[in-house]
Amino acid sequence: MNKFLSGPGLIVLAAFLWGIDGILRRSLFSLPPITIVFYEHLIGLIVLLPFFLRTARGEKLTGREWGAMLLVGTLSSVLGTLWFTTALLKTGFIAFSVVFLLQKLQPVFTVATAAIVLKEKITKQYILWAGLAFVAAYFVTFPGGRVNLTTGRDGVIAALFAVGAAFAWGSTTAFSRYALLKHPPAYIAGLRFAIAVAFSILLIPLIPGAAPTLGAVTADQLWKLLAIVLTSGMVALWIYYRGLKHTEAKVATILELIFPMTAVFIDVFLYDTLLAPSQYAAALVLLYAAARVAKLNKA
Repeated sequence: MNKFLSGPGLIVLAAFLWGIDGILRRSLFSLPPITIVFYEHLIGLIVLLPFFLRTARGEKLTGREWGAMLLVGTLSSVLGTLWFTTALLKTGFIAFSVVFLLQKLQPVFTVATAAIVLKEKITKQYILWAGLAFVAAYFVTFPGGRVNLTTGRDGVIAALFAVGAAFAWGSTTAFSRYALLKHPPAYIAGLRFAIAVAFSILLIPLIPGAAPTLGAVTADQLWKLLAIVLTSGMVALWIYYRGLKHTEAKVATILELIFPMTAVFIDVFLYDTLLAPSQYAAALVLLYAAARVAKLNKA
């Protein structure tokens, strides 16, 4: 039980926190995505700084570990978020669109990268339970399994951005774990946030209309950004990293599928959204399959 709580259990907790992210971001849609990314990581870095400095003593990354962190900080923290947001914009933020379907490819990229980078073995048992969790997550997100494929002329572009985001988030899970194996979670999280802030600063001048918004962020928006940092942002990532240090990447990516289930059920309680019977059934299957995957963890 202690092994579960120090590893997979923390991944599940982080996934639950990510589920409330959409609620907090609803009022920030007037800001360009790059502005949100910049301030979220800047505030997160400031909050994390004392813990980062305390754990940074004596820590030294190898060249490969630096390469892994640069990929995580740029590809996952910044580009993944930008690509996914762009994909949603192309489809008019349609909730049950092909964008969300393609984002479900994230575990595929994680498992493939984990097998190459971390040499994690993919067993028949894993394929069985991970596959079941994957299918269940699909039916939790899409009532009756119906996906909105009518996204207009921008549908192909949106699909490409969605696949890019799934790759960015999925592949970097293995690289994060690679860096975490020999270093404290607070240290690795701090490096990720610092790299994301630096990369965001480089990107902002290249995105039309983004630079002026940096000085136009209101006090209310800053408070909302701080709320994100202390829940679904930096705090969730720190918890996730503490769990990932003791959880194989192939296991973590399946446990992350609890995130869309959480988001769907939060939508029910806050916005009175009715769920289809298939979504309730799929949620139970997802929880069971995720529990079986967690038992396969060898970290």
